[in-house]
Amino acid sequence: MKQLKLTTELNVTPSDWKINHHTKILTIGSCFADVLGNQLAENKFQVLNNPFGTVFNPLSISKLLDLSLDGKPPHPALYHQNADKIWLHHDFHSSLWSDNRIDLEGKLKEKQQVVNQFLRDADVLVITLGTAFAHRHRATNLLVGNCHKVPSDQFLKELLHLDQINIGLEHLIFKLQSIKRDLRIIFTVSPVRHTKDTLTLNQVSKSTLRLVCHRLSEKFRQVEYFPSYEIMVDELRDYRYYKPDLIHPNSVAEEYIFTTFANAFMDKPALDFIKDWDSVQKMMNHFSHYGFTASQLALLQTLQKRLSELSKYVDLSDELAEINRRIDGFPVI
Repeated sequence: MKQLKLTTELNVTPSDWKINHHTKILTIGSCFADVLGNQLAENKFQVLNNPFGTVFNPLSISKLLDLSLDGKPPHPALYHQNADKIWLHHDFHSSLWSDNRIDLEGKLKEKQQVVNQFLRDADVLVITLGTAFAHRHRATNLLVGNCHKVPSDQFLKELLHLDQINIGLEHLIFKLQSIKRDLRIIFTVSPVRHTKDTLTLNQVSKSTLRLVCHRLSEKFRQVEYFPSYEIMVDELRDYRYYKPDLIHPNSVAEEYIFTTFANAFMDKPALDFIKDWDSVQKMMNHFSHYGFTASQLALLQTLQKRLSELSKYVDLSDELAEINRRIDGFPVI
């Protein structure tokens, strides 16, 4: 019988270098950077996950990293107080806010210092590009990362030019090279669809970003491209892989993309750990319907042993403490 293929699989070439649990990873960019960073953190990798909040356009991503590396403060003219007396900054996500401008300045500078220090020791930087559209703040003529629901007449929306993006990211890569010569950089285009730009212009935007990534990976030996966008639109080309908003990938798609990422960039011990850790987490989330039973105690003791074995590779002190607490709370059977 002829074998039927119901999907076109992407053949992602494994990298010639590998991530392990000693690798320090920084993710930055769109909301998909958060997804990937959370998946890495849940599997006990050393990751600083999207520290500035979601940033969608490549020049804003480049600006935030550039300012952090140079130790320069955020632009003073881009602070904004909204109708609720909350202070925000147009280069940063709305999750970074305060009811006091001085306090917000301190928070943002602290974030920049954390990123500065982390990047100097980092092994991998993952940059997720969301859109080639950006907003220009009319009063300062500066491109910004977030409008914070300010009236649209205060901004000019523009499609960034291919060369404009390329120059900005090349400048960033050269600066990163001067600080950490062996830093690996993984670019990916977010699989999230920006339908507010219209589907037609979303394709223009994504294709612009994809061409930039191709050029950078061709020019710099330490730059790699991971096809999360292509996996979503070609390999998983069905609405059952989207959330109800038909914009964001659902948990099945996210897990599939992460598995592909892991197989491409992680070494075998790291992959083995992910498999074992998934099994252990399922056991930890199991609760007995029958209270304090001998089988439940045996399960906890098995968990204790498996956690002790896995703790040779990563810090599982919190999980071990929780299982020990459960065991200690067991009555004598």
